[in-house]
Amino acid sequence: MKLGVVGLPNVGKSTLFNAITHAGAEAANYPFCTIEPNVGVVAVPDERLDKLAALYNSKKVTPAVVEFVDIAGLVKGASRGEGLGNKFLSHIREVDAIVHVVRCFEDENVTHVENTIDPIRDIETINLELILADIEAVQKRMDRTRNAARGGSDKGAAREFSFLEKLLAHLEAEQPAGSYPLTEEEAPLMQALFLLSAKPVIYCANIAEKDMGEAGERTPLVLKVKEYAHRHHAETIVICAKTEEELSAMDEEDRALFLEEFGLKESGLDKLVRASYSLLGLISYLTAGEKETRAWTIVKGTKAPQAAGKIHSDFEKGFIRAEVVDWETLLECGGLNGAREKGKVRSEGKDYVMKDGDVVLFRFNV
Repeated sequence: MKLGVVGLPNVGKSTLFNAITHAGAEAANYPFCTIEPNVGVVAVPDERLDKLAALYNSKKVTPAVVEFVDIAGLVKGASRGEGLGNKFLSHIREVDAIVHVVRCFEDENVTHVENTIDPIRDIETINLELILADIEAVQKRMDRTRNAARGGSDKGAAREFSFLEKLLAHLEAEQPAGSYPLTEEEAPLMQALFLLSAKPVIYCANIAEKDMGEAGERTPLVLKVKEYAHRHHAETIVICAKTEEELSAMDEEDRALFLEEFGLKESGLDKLVRASYSLLGLISYLTAGEKETRAWTIVKGTKAPQAAGKIHSDFEKGFIRAEVVDWETLLECGGLNGAREKGKVRSEGKDYVMKDGDVVLFRFNV
């Protein structure tokens, strides 16, 4: 999973990125501090892995990972090349979802490109730039398709051109591609365009340290972001990027005490990963043993053979069955043999839909 961390200059993007990746990207107080995208790969927090690894005394523990890309601050006119312009936009096309950091704090020592704090204005500034860039991409695609569609002999080109005309009108009404009412026939055409405004979004409301805790979830600026996200079918998380950076430097025990002091159940990274999995419809199944305990990320609804293919293509080709047990049941039974003795291990076939937390042993023959 690859997430692009974006936002206007000086909203806390690089500070958040530093916190979740320990990458140390410079976070100075001036626009375009981040010129090249900083990339960091972080482990997905998963207590299940540690418990299973302890049960099996595993030599290796391999968590699922998320790749974060910290991208330079965007300004008005980026789609026309203002600021870092299209250089920024090209990096966005490569990510699975966008983490849009929105400033929800007042601080006279941190400048704002618009000189005032207005999270909805900031959100719409970036969203409009993404739509304008998509308009240009659709127009270019129409230019390439027009001649083939004009004669009428190429029915596929004619259908595509008709779709592009409708999509262009939708975008020109300043509506994101993600809200276009796709038909089943149009879905692959949309997917092939890799449009920026079609990507799922998590709005990350960045609050002040004084607003940490439950109160921070209800500040006027945060409530505005939540309401906007709800209307646009997006996720919202509330974090204090500055505090997250401090947390990232603590050991596990101190971090737990710090979170408890503020009445927080999880860190910003935990929130972000959970929201990302939810937004993209992802789950993890697990494999466990003496050699390795590992989490495998799959799309919700994936069937057993395709899940097996995540490990190796031969597992999918020669799939026979999957021996499945819930991770908590496996722990209670003291391992796979104990679970078998108690009749807790299920033998599942090709139509089995994987569930989050399944511990699986795949049987295959090639």
